[in-house]
Order: sequence, then structure tokens, then C-alpha cells
Amino acid sequence: MLTRRQFGLGALAVGALGTLHTGTARASAGHDYTSRETFDLFDRIFHESGGVGQPTDNNEHGGLAWGQSYVLAGFIRMYEAYRDTHYLDRLVTNIDLVLGNRDSERGVADYRGESLPAWRATHPYTVGVAALKDSSGRPVLEVRSSLSYADLTTATVRAGAAEDRFTLEVRNSRNDAVATFTDLSMDPDSPDYAVRKILDAYPTPTQVTARDLREGGEITLPAQGATPLVSQPVIFAVHTGMITYPIASFARIVLGTPKLRADARYRAKAQEYLEAAKAAAAVHDREWRQSDDGGHLSWVKGTPLAYDGTEMPTNQFLALGLTYAEIAAATGDPAYADRVKRMARTFARELRANDKDAYHWPYWPSFGATYRGFSRDDDLSEFTPSGNGAQQIEDLSHGAIDAEFAALAFRHKLGFNGADMARFARSYSRNMATTDPEGVPTTFLRVDGTGGLASSGQYLQAPRWMAVAQWDQKVFEHAKSIYEARALEPGQGSHLAGVAYLNWQARRRR
Repeated sequence: MLTRRQFGLGALAVGALGTLHTGTARASAGHDYTSRETFDLFDRIFHESGGVGQPTDNNEHGGLAWGQSYVLAGFIRMYEAYRDTHYLDRLVTNIDLVLGNRDSERGVADYRGESLPAWRATHPYTVGVAALKDSSGRPVLEVRSSLSYADLTTATVRAGAAEDRFTLEVRNSRNDAVATFTDLSMDPDSPDYAVRKILDAYPTPTQVTARDLREGGEITLPAQGATPLVSQPVIFAVHTGMITYPIASFARIVLGTPKLRADARYRAKAQEYLEAAKAAAAVHDREWRQSDDGGHLSWVKGTPLAYDGTEMPTNQFLALGLTYAEIAAATGDPAYADRVKRMARTFARELRANDKDAYHWPYWPSFGATYRGFSRDDDLSEFTPSGNGAQQIEDLSHGAIDAEFAALAFRHKLGFNGADMARFARSYSRNMATTDPEGVPTTFLRVDGTGGLASSGQYLQAPRWMAVAQWDQKVFEHAKSIYEARALEPGQGSHLAGVAYLNWQARRRR
């Protein structure tokens, strides 16, 4: 069963560094998690800490997507809660820094050599590649590993049983996973031809594939020795969506508020940010897949990441859908609205209601190859030639992205209805909300209430479900009690967002 951590796309979403208390229940150390004073304290301490997710990050390791994006979203929610332009000014400061670290501004490129107006990522998310060379320094064999944290992987060539054979070991030092291929040949006609023998062994513990790099017909072996694998740069739609969603929200707020639109500085920034969000979103146009009554994103085959050529997880394409929805609301552009409507219909078909009248849905779209499983004969993926099927249910943290998309589509009249919103709220209040054996508020891991008690990386994300909290007060009360029971202190960016969401919902209830 494939997990987010195994896939390598969510390590920073739940693992950024920070100071927090997660022990037994106790008083909240004086913090009112629905007050702006608490948010402002968390804001100041987070930005002074220099921790993961600062606006100066370049997202190479996901710091913007799984850290600063939450901070930006927090500023949006605080402005909506208090209508104080202080939070718009905080947004301008941070967004300008974030935009200054786009690939096109830094002069760096993705795996295709293109420098684009978005943010690439490498380790721990992408395929690691090493070009093994012969004794003359000519590239002979490309070794790839789609296991996450590929930068901690080394390909080592040793002598084989004969002069025309070699042994290859591919080891990941993070978990000591290793795959060994003995007595390989570089002769394509040999039954031990390296490329074919490695492919036939898939999947191995380090998920190795290979490609012949020789240009001529000469049979030459890779030289003995160790070569580290290097994670390839890829721009992820989920990263782009998480980062640009609050940027597009700023534009929607300013352009839709006469007093703010009349301010020349805010108006100029709104136009600038709107164009930046459009340009970043357009990077993923080649990944858009449209059907008669839906739409989603799939990775292009050959993109150096696990499961290239297959459909993205639901939360990953809906993250970009959040940006589409805000652009549509800011501009009235029917093209963006159409994509949101199509995504909403696709997502709606994934939803199932249980006996608690609450929704649940799978992490991977059920219509996709990764969910169903696929074989080498299907020729879908270069770096994951086959898969047994990954049918796990969505988890709380990533499910918050899905629920927020549904709520945003509903508010912009682009999909879903009030009954849907109530069922999403009950996904939290009836499926996930619980207490541990000591009576401390916590959650179950999965949106259907399975998976056992969640880790702190999951249950501390509970306030991000405030997008649907107005349909069930328990969502707000329970999420707030999680922070209060643990006396949460300033730490990572998502906790800053959590306090902002609690402020936002508290003001909406008055």
C-alpha cells in the first residue's frame, strides 16, 4: 500500500521543524487561539526563527509549498477575519520575496532545461539519476531510483564473474534499502543485458530502472566505483497550487473590494500577483487532461518522479484547482471557471457517503492507473514500470486541501451544494474527531475514520478544515480543543495557518 511518505511528496507537509507541545492535556498556557494577538505572536516568532518555510526559501526541498504557503494563507484568513490591511501588507512583503525565488528569477531550470515562472523541487521528491561512465569517461549506463530521498542513494559498480560482466549495487542510506544486480552485461543480445535484467527485477527495494547511454555499438562496461544519484528538478502542480492559491486570493480580494481597488499600490500589486499566478498555473497546462464531463492532471511520461505517466493524487490536482478558482473569481475568465467545474465534477464522483452521512474518498483517484494497478505491458510509466494498486483512503492533512477546494468551488458557484458541504464537515466531526485513551482531543488518520489515531503531523492540521466548519460547529470546537489541550506554541508555518483559520471561523460565527 503506497503511502505519501513512500511516494516522497509530503515529507515537509507534516515534518517541518518547530517547537510544539503534543503531550497530555493541560491548560493552554495563556494562548487564546482565536485572538489576533496569538496569531501575531506566532507570526513574529516563526519569521524570527529562520525555520523551514521562510519566504526567502527557494522550494528546492518543498519549504515554500509546505511551509510558507500556509503562512500566506494565514494572512488571507486574518484579513478576512478582521479587515485590517496590516495583513495585506504582510502578504505583500512575503509574496514579493516568494515571487523573487521563482526559477525564472533565480536563473535555474527544470529537468528539461526550461527556466519557468514557478518553483522547482528536487530532494526528497524526485527520481535520482546517476550516469555511470566507462574507464574513458564516456557515459555508459544511466541508473535511476524512484525511491524518495534519492539524493541519499549511491550506485556502486564492482567486478563481475567474467571480464565482460559487472555487479551493480544501488543503496539508499536513509533506510539502508539496497538492490544488487550480479553479473550484468552491456550486450543487448545477452540474457543478462543490464537494462533488461534490472527492469525484469522491478520492483526492488530502491525501485531501480536503467537506460543505455552508449551512442555506438561498442560493448563497454561502467568503471568500478561509487557514483551518487542526484535528484532531478521538477515543478509539481501541488506545489504551484499551494503557493499561488493565497497569491491569487490577494488579487481576488483587492480587485473585488472598491476601497482596496482604489488604492494604487494595492491595485498594482493585485494585477502583478494575478499575472504571476496565471503564469505559474500555465506551467502545468501540458498536464491537464479533459474528458466529456470532467478534468484532472496527470504527469507526463518521462517526468523524473515516481508514477510518471499516471494520474496525480486528488489533493495534488485540486491544489492547483484552488488557484484556478481564485483567478476565475478575480477575472470572470470562463476558461478558469470551466476547469474548476470539471475538477469539481471529477472529485464529486470520488465521494462516498457512509452510515454517518459523512463523505470519504481515496487518496489516488479511483479511475486512475495507480489506484487500479498496472503492468509493464501497459507501458504507462518510465520510472515506475508497474504498480500493484494503491487504494488507501485520503488522510486528514491532504484531505483538508480537498475540502477547501470543494468549499471554494461552492462559494464561487462553480460546484457542489450545501448538502455536500455538510457531508464534508461530518467527515471531520463524525469520522475523524475523537480523543485518545487519556481523553485528550485528537483525530483518526483517514477521512473515513480508519488508520488509527493520527500523529501530531496530522492532528495539528485539524484547523485547516475550517473551510467547512460553518456546516457543523463541532469542527471548530474540536479543532480548537486540540491546540488548547496541547498548549501549542509557535512552530511551523502550518500552525500559524491553523491559528488564522480558528480566528477566521470564530469571527464568522459572531
